[in-house]
Parts: sequence; C-alpha cells; structure tokens
Amino acid sequence: MGDLVPFPSRPAQQPEERQPLWREAAGGVLRAERLAQQRTLSDVAQRAGVSTQHLSEVERGRKEASSEVLEAVTGALGLRLDELTLRVTRRLTGPVCLAA
Repeated sequence: MGDLVPFPSRPAQQPEERQPLWREAAGGVLRAERLAQQRTLSDVAQRAGVSTQHLSEVERGRKEASSEVLEAVTGALGLRLDELTLRVTRRLTGPVCLAA
C-alpha cells in the first residue's frame, strides 16, 4: 500500500443566491397589485371566490395556485393572466432594455 494522498482543499464557495420560484414571484405580484389598489385580502378573496387563507398563502408563495385560481384573482384585481405573466417574468429576470 502506498502513501495516501489527501484531496486538495477546495476554495470556500459563496452560497449561490436562490432563485425565487414562479409561485413566489406571482404571489408577490398579486400582493403588490392588491396593496397598490388599497384593497384588503378579504375583499379580493371574496370577489375571486377563494378563501382569505388560501389567497394569503398564494400571495406569500406558499401555495401553488391553479390556473383557475390565478384567473379568478387577477380578474378580481382587474388584471389579465397575460399581464400577471409579464409582471412575473420581469420580477424573475429584471429589467430588459429593447433597442429600437
């Protein structure tokens, strides 16, 4: 048996910043819109036909909302699903500059 060669030490790695999940970004967009409209969680939940608890968990990114729930909540906020998707994309990717 020969001499054991130790593994080279690895440089300390910085922990990678965790990317937000789509449900977290969507919830943040929904909450921001609701607050911008100065509406209560209860009001929006009632108009969307979902429980206040469920909407709260969706806004906090803890629950994955179905497309039906997202459509109902965006409708209650006066948004369309494509607008929600665009805002979530912007939140996930940051600002984008387009050249003319």
